Amino acid sequence: MTTLIFLDLETTGTRTTRDRITEIAALKVVNGREVDRFVSLVDPGMPIPAHICRLTGIDDALVAGAPRFEQLAGELYEWLQEGCLVAHNARFDYGFLRNAFERAGWRFTAPTLCTLKLSRRLAPHERHHNLDALLTRHGLGGYPRHRAEGDARAMLALWQHWQAQHGSEHIDTLCAAQRRQASLPTHLDPGALQSLPSRPGVYLFYGHNRLPLYVGKSVNLRARVLGHFNADRRSDREMRLVQQIQDIDWQETAGDLGAQLLEARLVKTLMPIMNRQLRRQGRLVSWQWPAADACPTLVTGDALDGRPGTTLYGVFRHPREARLALKQIAENAALCPRRLGLEAGKGPCFSHQLGRCSGACCGKEPPAAHDARAREALERLRIMHWPWPGRVAFGEQHPEGMHQWHLVDHWCYLGSLSDLGDASLDTLASQPPQFDVDTYRILSRFIHRDAEQLEVRPLD
Repeated sequence: MTTLIFLDLETTGTRTTRDRITEIAALKVVNGREVDRFVSLVDPGMPIPAHICRLTGIDDALVAGAPRFEQLAGELYEWLQEGCLVAHNARFDYGFLRNAFERAGWRFTAPTLCTLKLSRRLAPHERHHNLDALLTRHGLGGYPRHRAEGDARAMLALWQHWQAQHGSEHIDTLCAAQRRQASLPTHLDPGALQSLPSRPGVYLFYGHNRLPLYVGKSVNLRARVLGHFNADRRSDREMRLVQQIQDIDWQETAGDLGAQLLEARLVKTLMPIMNRQLRRQGRLVSWQWPAADACPTLVTGDALDGRPGTTLYGVFRHPREARLALKQIAENAALCPRRLGLEAGKGPCFSHQLGRCSGACCGKEPPAAHDARAREALERLRIMHWPWPGRVAFGEQHPEGMHQWHLVDHWCYLGSLSDLGDASLDTLASQPPQFDVDTYRILSRFIHRDAEQLEVRPLD
């Protein structure tokens, strides 16, 4: 005996962790026959947005007096037991349901089948697989759309039509295959993951028309990519990402260093819409404090390459970020913000009045003593000088045999190749170095922490 539960939810929006359910409809079908139904409006405990009201016809007045999900949770939990949930884009409905149960103090899990995925397998030549398109294509009408029970009954009618058209044995075979790949994105061809390796590298998610969505890296590509698909029900961001993925690509590297360097470069080159941190470059700045100067000054451009002869403190993406860092150092070390050039004026500074400055601004601390303390406090931000006279190739070896050389010129990543005898070496080495804060941080971290794992070969 097979129990299928055709489920549809109406909600206040698309974010599973923030938005709420406004209507539930579930049809229990045993061996092809409907035996029970669960239908209820739900008070979401929050205003229903106007565009949702226009789409569903469900507004605040309609749900006034309806039970909250917490009041329905116990009954619904028992009602859903021992059934397989069937929904159109099941990831959406199941994600909302799990989060709603979790907020109510219940841990809910259930097997799922997605009619959207099933439609793609039954008619891969068709472009549109939304419920409206399917009902029109198969001549199934008369169901109130965008209301939970109407959509649930439309799915049941569609299921019965497929059973008659393709045969129950074929449908069962496709459903069994879908259960084995239940966590894959709706729009992604399962074959795209068949050769995904369990090795280091960088992966790229693409949306419609090969729009770059996200670039990531891992020492185990297969585990990391599948981890994205398993997390989408717990994170709004992951869910939005997974809903848009239509293709995937990857590039293997010999190890973690190569993966991090390539990720940082690809994010800045492709500008994927879901990457934020590594995309930001802007006009980098750093603090410089020559011995003859009274206070630190901000510098940009060529000074930020770690070449000998220039001592710099910190790399920041914006002057505001740099000033905030220096201000924090001043507070921690009881330094004078006026003496450091962070504010103007005469007499005791405001920090001194608050007890946060030792008094270099009003004669209570000798300027030389203050500046010595300030230079010492800045040391924790000092940019590491490039330890070699010129370009260097860092050799990275994977235990299974892959070897790469990463070419770097004064913290500036030029590219990677498998053999230093490769004809492309000269082309890579001749590129003008361009300083990147993320590359600097990646390389300095590896040199400090994992230098013994790398082979270093100076090229100049």
